[in-house]
Amino acid sequence: MMTKLFLVRHGQSLWNLENRFTGWQDIDITEVGIEEAKKAGISLKKEKINIAFTSVLIRAKHTLSIILNEIGNPNIPVIMDKALNERSYGNLEGLNKAETALKYGDEQVHTWRRSYDVVPPGGESLKDTYNRVIPYFEKEIIPFLKKGENVLIVAHGNSLRSLIMYLEHLSPEEILEREIATGIPITYIFDENFHVSRVEN
Repeated sequence: MMTKLFLVRHGQSLWNLENRFTGWQDIDITEVGIEEAKKAGISLKKEKINIAFTSVLIRAKHTLSIILNEIGNPNIPVIMDKALNERSYGNLEGLNKAETALKYGDEQVHTWRRSYDVVPPGGESLKDTYNRVIPYFEKEIIPFLKKGENVLIVAHGNSLRSLIMYLEHLSPEEILEREIATGIPITYIFDENFHVSRVEN
């Protein structure tokens, strides 16, 4: 029995476009993001999906609803939880990344964005994000996969980075090099012993 887990980062959001720190701010997707979500749905059309999980943020929820419409099954059970939210950038949220670099320096902003355990002012590190995403995944999502149900997760760059780190046994240095494109599914295929036997991008 082969079970599949599909991970999709939400389509381009307005603040992605404007190069702003988004984090937990509830910003919707752009027209480009809508098209990315449609393409993700088209690429998943032949797959059987039993249940879907997403964050409570509109950009992920909107992307998921477009994907489910495209695959022709909008009535798949959907579970939303803030455990799958993007990493919080705290006091940086809403700020333009280039302007923030001018204010605090390129090196400081790079450290906030690309280190594993450094916390931006009032926000979360990637380690903090990992520590809320993975317990939720183990408790709420793995049981469906172990029952042989195929699962779709639509979430965010850093919540998905946490899952990829866990699933592929990556080090903090390795995961920080991983870029996750918007709207392009990543498929994990599990064997009967619940080991990842294949990854498809």
